[in-house]
Amino acid sequence: MAFNFFKWLFGSRDSPQPVTGDEFFDLLSDNYIRELAFESCVNLVGNIVSKCEIKTYFGGEEVKGPEYYLWNYAPNQNQNSTSFWHKLIYQLYHNREALVIENDGKLYVADSYSRKKYALYDDVFSQVAIDDFTFHQTFTASNVLFFELTNQDMKQIVDGLYQSYGKLIQYGMKGYQKSRGEKGTLELDATAAGDEQFIKTYEDIKNKGFKTFAEAENAVLPLYKGMKYTPTSNKTYSSDTTRDIRAMIDDVTDFYARGFGIPAPLLNGSVQDVSSATDQLLTFCADPLADNLAEEINRKRYGVSDFQKGNYLKIDTSCIKHVDLIESAANIDKLMGSGVLCVNDIRVLIGQPIIPEKWAYQHFITKNYSAIVDALTELSGGEKE
Repeated sequence: MAFNFFKWLFGSRDSPQPVTGDEFFDLLSDNYIRELAFESCVNLVGNIVSKCEIKTYFGGEEVKGPEYYLWNYAPNQNQNSTSFWHKLIYQLYHNREALVIENDGKLYVADSYSRKKYALYDDVFSQVAIDDFTFHQTFTASNVLFFELTNQDMKQIVDGLYQSYGKLIQYGMKGYQKSRGEKGTLELDATAAGDEQFIKTYEDIKNKGFKTFAEAENAVLPLYKGMKYTPTSNKTYSSDTTRDIRAMIDDVTDFYARGFGIPAPLLNGSVQDVSSATDQLLTFCADPLADNLAEEINRKRYGVSDFQKGNYLKIDTSCIKHVDLIESAANIDKLMGSGVLCVNDIRVLIGQPIIPEKWAYQHFITKNYSAIVDALTELSGGEKE
């Protein structure tokens, strides 16, 4: 029978007695497993976004002015950018939407709000609450940042899947409990069983003595005249049992990871082929989410006229992946020698401060590279036209 929280809390006419502690424990176990998996995914996505650099451009050139500082360091007086992005991501994945308002030049993630939708006009947001403060004014969609997840509610879908898969986990846990349990038979003398004092003694042993005896690591079970206890089963505990339960719990994490577009090895602790898993994370989770966030910010804080002038914001996901300087030395040399990147471009990629010198912005190319027409002319011994 499924657990009914309100039945446990208030009771009912049909069943005035509250549900058993085992039912309540099953509910807690269910919630802990699901919430651990879901919150692990949300926390990882929050870490991803907070690690990204929010680059701002003016006239097509990257600048680090007040807007850059606002997004990368201090969105408001009470939060740094990491805390701000984690709260935004939490709201986004728990509610499939998140509201950010600007007040006095500062950005705040709303804890709650009421939204009235209009097909041909701006949606209106009212009763916007941040911590213990509620705005009395209303906000229109044009004056706020409203982020939405475009996919279906993956939490609801995976929760539904868990309704079936969770039974396997419960079965495994109960099987483990049974394997650790003590079972036996108790023989009672027919003559003694008719004595009231004997019956009282028997009830005490049945309700208290056997429970203590079965759960204790080392214990002695006192028996009285007319009683004979015979164990009927041996404990069948195996370390494989707990590993099987752990594997099933990891499966639940894999379900949620798939819904988020996160490679499972990054959540279950596996370290095999982390580089490939990180690439998948960037492709299927980080980049689409960064595009979603940047599009809303650009269309609301910049608009088409500023965008045409080269004024916009970009969420750079390239800094998510750790760069090992020793392992990447050859690739860095190729990027520099082919003229693709300058010195400062490389330093930004590896997390180093830029060099405020003109030569650090120059592009270099080795003599190994040349135009095809130049190479053919040199081989034929002729002259270029």
